[in-house]
Amino acid sequence: MTVKAQIVEMIDFIPDGELPILLEVVKRFLPKDADDVATDDDRESHLIAVQEYMRGATMAHDAVDWDS
Repeated sequence: MTVKAQIVEMIDFIPDGELPILLEVVKRFLPKDADDVATDDDRESHLIAVQEYMRGATMAHDAVDWDS
């Protein structure tokens, strides 16, 4: 499991009251010029992904045979 995946899984175990502090810590690692505005393409891609998820047209990451 990647480090990023481990961090994502651990988030659920952090008490809600501690999340704002964690958010500020993570923000410190983002570049100052990080693009934080969603473009029209970003929003369209997100909408398509949500629709596919709702239709059940997605698969688990572990179900993908990445070697073929």
